[in-house]
Amino acid sequence: MPKITLSQLPVSGLFAVKKPSGPTSMSVINDLKQLVGNSRLFVEADKLEKRGKGKIPTRGKRAREIVKMGQGGTLDPLADGVLVVGIGKGTKRLDEFLDCVKEYRTTALLGCETDTYDSEGSRVRVAPWRHVTREAVESALNKFRGEIHQAPPIFSALKMEGRPLYDYARKGIPLPRPIEKRKVTIHSLDILEWKGSDHQFRWPEKEFTSDEKKAMEKALEGVEENPIIKDELEPAVGDESPTAFVLSMKVSGGTYVRSIVHDLGHAVGSAAHVVTLTRSRQGRFALEPAADSEDKGCVPWDVFSQASESEGDVGEDGWTQWEREVIDRLEIVEGPKPKKTS
Repeated sequence: MPKITLSQLPVSGLFAVKKPSGPTSMSVINDLKQLVGNSRLFVEADKLEKRGKGKIPTRGKRAREIVKMGQGGTLDPLADGVLVVGIGKGTKRLDEFLDCVKEYRTTALLGCETDTYDSEGSRVRVAPWRHVTREAVESALNKFRGEIHQAPPIFSALKMEGRPLYDYARKGIPLPRPIEKRKVTIHSLDILEWKGSDHQFRWPEKEFTSDEKKAMEKALEGVEENPIIKDELEPAVGDESPTAFVLSMKVSGGTYVRSIVHDLGHAVGSAAHVVTLTRSRQGRFALEPAADSEDKGCVPWDVFSQASESEGDVGEDGWTQWEREVIDRLEIVEGPKPKKTS
């Protein structure tokens, strides 16, 4: 069982959570704060004794005074997988996870592009997809490997002259200049699985109105010549599902996975958006740690959600189940590594 001596407490450190699809990264951190802020593993015993256990504020000075927490790179609500968490002085080390190499698995669905480049958004345009073969996608992937320049989605929070990009697109304000492309490195990019039409994924039901399409065209006028957004429908064949396939990739920090899928759809003469996204590695934290390495695994989110309902009994070692799970995967930023005893 894990064992930490009293002289080591409280500790600062880093660990990874296996974030589920659905919640925002910040809501995950806020939920964790309720457990971390009431644990002697991370908070001084006298502070806990003085205020007693209870609900922890998620914002403001008081929240920071109780426990300092942060994340090493946001995951969209749709995405699941590795989310690195820093506690105490561990928050000062989170920057290294923004620029580190990351690995992803994502499912792309052909024939439709959305404003957010994923299934959470609205349909902007549909396009033919039946002509797209696995061989065509394999060939097109070559354009995306290595060092490339990538444009962020126009529906993003990135700002241009003080205004978010999505504001230009929604209000039909012409962009003052092209969206600046970012240099990123795609270390590897491969088809992991070709699903074809054998899946349950569907295009989003919500779609852009004609006014919304005109607003987007207006926004693009400043950077494109005669931008036109229109559907290119092909005859339906029964209830056949559009082609889907799974990509695996190893990329540098700052890479937009959704943009790769969006641009790949264009490269094969169709349209595409992301329907699943998993971050399988972030630096040395991974869903499946490599054997004989310094990799660290992730604490399953179920461990924390169950502890939020009931922390359970404290074991003979002095820790609850969720605390043991964290200690087992914890990288201490200061002080010795937790000792384990059988």
